[in-house]
Amino acid sequence: MADLELTSPAFDDGERIPHEHGYQAGNTSPPLRIRNVPEAAKSLVLVVDDPDAEKPAGKIWDHWVVWNIDPETAEIPAGTVPEGATEGHNDFGEVGWGGPNPPDREHTYRFLLYALDERLDLPRGASKEDVYDAASGHMVGKAELTGTYPRN
Repeated sequence: MADLELTSPAFDDGERIPHEHGYQAGNTSPPLRIRNVPEAAKSLVLVVDDPDAEKPAGKIWDHWVVWNIDPETAEIPAGTVPEGATEGHNDFGEVGWGGPNPPDREHTYRFLLYALDERLDLPRGASKEDVYDAASGHMVGKAELTGTYPRN
């Protein structure tokens, strides 16, 4: 079986994320496609973060944390959360998607998809760290998609 795959019809891996997905623009999550989910998967976790924020912000900036995505999910339309999934806090202090908003230069954003062999028992608004702690030892697949976004 092929490796877990995450793509977007809005941008290719390593290419620019369209403007409307930025925090100060439309602030809608981009559309995503999921392929080759391992048979052992009981749920999926999606984390979108910005490792380039470490210098200006002092940390990797979390833009979206979503867990308990049904492993049968093949597409996540723009601006939506998969039915039955739960969203966590982003580093804008909000629950849900917080789009790209680099303060200093163009940044590269990581869309990280994890297949887990269990569902996570976490409340809405949990942090990325809470999700990673709960998912520890349960990952059966991982995919990554990157996109860039210019300074506003």
